[in-house]
Amino acid sequence: MPRVRVEPLDAEFEAPLNETVMEAANAAGYWWPVGCNRNGECTNCAMEVVSGVGRLSQMGRFERSNLVRQRGQASVQDPRLRLACQARVEGDIVVYKVGVRRDTL
Repeated sequence: MPRVRVEPLDAEFEAPLNETVMEAANAAGYWWPVGCNRNGECTNCAMEVVSGVGRLSQMGRFERSNLVRQRGQASVQDPRLRLACQARVEGDIVVYKVGVRRDTL
């Protein structure tokens, strides 16, 4: 099963194939910063893919359009910027996202 590591928290967890990064984090007991209904509209869940950008699903039209709408055209020029609620895990990855923490609820 693929593994996801989240920096700077240094958290690591398994992610079933084709599950989103956020779904895998939540299932492993981590809270991921988000400002919408986890559907890609707010882009608050955006993360930087440090390693394994090719081991995530391709960016879809909805993810791309929301990144452009919220963060400008330049945001889709760097393939390392992805939305955790949209990017599906296809292999081991390392991402950087400030604010991820152990869920205490």
